This record gives sequence, C-alpha cells and structure tokens, in this order.
Amino acid sequence: MATISDFKNNFQGGVRPNLFQVIITAPIFGQMNLEFLGKATMIPASTVNKFEVDYRGRKLAVPGDRVFADWSVTILNDPDWVNRTKIEQWMNAITEHSQNITSLTPVQQYGQASVTQLSRDGSVLRSYRINDIFPTECAAIELGMGSNDTVEEFVVTFAVNNFTIDGNNVDNGASGSGVDISLAGQINLGGVQIQI
Repeated sequence: MATISDFKNNFQGGVRPNLFQVIITAPIFGQMNLEFLGKATMIPASTVNKFEVDYRGRKLAVPGDRVFADWSVTILNDPDWVNRTKIEQWMNAITEHSQNITSLTPVQQYGQASVTQLSRDGSVLRSYRINDIFPTECAAIELGMGSNDTVEEFVVTFAVNNFTIDGNNVDNGASGSGVDISLAGQINLGGVQIQI
C-alpha cells in the first residue's frame, strides 16, 4: 500500500497555475509581452473529432480531423491603455469600424502567441506556440460607481488555426527545454570558414 511519503515523492509539489508567461505577436504592433499585465489565460485546447462507420449493426469509431478551440487572455488595463489599444488597432486593421474594409494582406491578419508554463524555480516546463491567431472579440470593460479596490481588466478571445508544443517530445522531438536555437551565418576560425 502506498504511503504519504510515496505520494510526496511522486507529486513533487505539482505545477502551479499562477506561474506562466504570455507573449502575443502581431504584424501591426510587434510583440506584446504580458508577463506583468497578463492576469489569466489557458493552455490551448484541441479536439480530435470522431466519426462513426456502421458495420453489421455495430459502430466503428474512427479518428477525424483535429479542431482547435478559441483561446483567450485576461489583461489588466494599464493607465496608458497600451495593450487594449494594440488589440483594438489589430482588429480595426482586419476590418474597420466605419466600413467593411481591411488594411492588411491576408497573411498580415494573423499573429502568433506563446504560453509558457514555469516551474517554481522559474525554469521553463513547457511552451505552447499558438500559430495563426487573430482577435475575434475584445470584451467590454465593466464600469461602476461601486467598483472599489479593483483594477480594470478585459478579455481578448482569439481564433486559433493550430499550435505546437515544445517539451516532452510532443511535437518534432522537442527535448523539453523549451528553448529553440537557430543560427545562420559564417564563422571564421584561424582562416577556416564554417557556414551555419
């Protein structure tokens, strides 16, 4: 029978949901680092659909296509409204408020994001790279005379086309370090040239 010590050794302190980092990148504003003002988010979700094939009174479940769920981030509003302005500018560039036109090419409409789960010592446990996203909703900010001792916040919801996972050999044999290094160029060592 397992003991509390066995549980402690296997549990290893668990993973804390408040240790995370979010970065959003869009073609129109560059990188938005939400390390301090990103209040909440989620590890992105996906579903492998199934369909059923009938055979002699039985149903065979067959894996279908993968579907990626919407992803959302809750952001604390800063006094200069920097982050909300960036999201609103992105959405307005996709489709303007006053008329149904875009100022972006189809490729420029999409951005990228990453959600990184951190350990208690601050090291990276796993990173999710969320690809080809665009904001579908920048939620209302609730105002009220009785809203004391609080800070404004708003939720941004993104449509997601796919994501990849860095860590634990989930995607492309990643080692789990959460760090990708790519180099390009030329190195000269004592007259020997090495192309990278």
